Amino acid sequence: MFTRLLKEIGLVDQVGLNATVGETFDYAFNMLKVAGHRDEYIYRAALSQKVLLGTHSLRTASMLTEFRTGKCKADLVILNGTATVYEIKSERDSLVRLENQVANYKKVFAKVNVISSEDHINSIIKIIPEDVGLMCLTKRYQIKTIREAKNCPERICPSTVFESLRMSESIEILESLGVIVPNLPNTKMHVALKELFSKLDPATLHFEMLKTLKRTRDLAPLSDFVDSLPISLQTAALLVSVRRSDQTRIKDATETPLHAAMTWS
Repeated sequence: MFTRLLKEIGLVDQVGLNATVGETFDYAFNMLKVAGHRDEYIYRAALSQKVLLGTHSLRTASMLTEFRTGKCKADLVILNGTATVYEIKSERDSLVRLENQVANYKKVFAKVNVISSEDHINSIIKIIPEDVGLMCLTKRYQIKTIREAKNCPERICPSTVFESLRMSESIEILESLGVIVPNLPNTKMHVALKELFSKLDPATLHFEMLKTLKRTRDLAPLSDFVDSLPISLQTAALLVSVRRSDQTRIKDATETPLHAAMTWS
């Protein structure tokens, strides 16, 4: 598929047969970074490169994607000193669902941000509440903060948080708060745990959720693998689960010259 796509889009002629697979991906990535062509992956890459790996590191922060939040799925969440969700609205996206998405995110995360292209900014600021942050991915591929998000862990909804977590994570949070978890069949456990969560203090729960998720969704083991990849693929390595046994093969593949890669079948 890789070699077929290269031929279809004519990238080989542009980068040359001596370029590596990784350099070819970087070349394509730079083409897609141009305003007007950017899709959701470009925005995820900007956030992971400039916020997760730029301001923080995989050893101090973690990242979640497609994280269930109420009736929505959060595009990207970064966990550091607090839990911050980023809703992406690229040039290709509609704003129809934005108001509902933001309302759901506020039930789970202390900070909510919307990141968008310059074209959407004026429309978005009329939709989102004042406690929601607004960011812009500029034409120069820089993240510009239009308005800072307010950190409000006390507003989250414990029942909604429960529905977002794995059962093992929910149990760990309750036990860390000194709550006795009943020994029930799986068919009854969900209802019982949700009832216990509904009684928790929101700010206290948010702190424990953050601590638990940073441990259970830890990305630190991927640090060396991510650093070994071309910048265009680093975000993909954080989004897609790759077995440790496959990491070396992927790294070797990205270092393969195109004249060799074109023989893949």
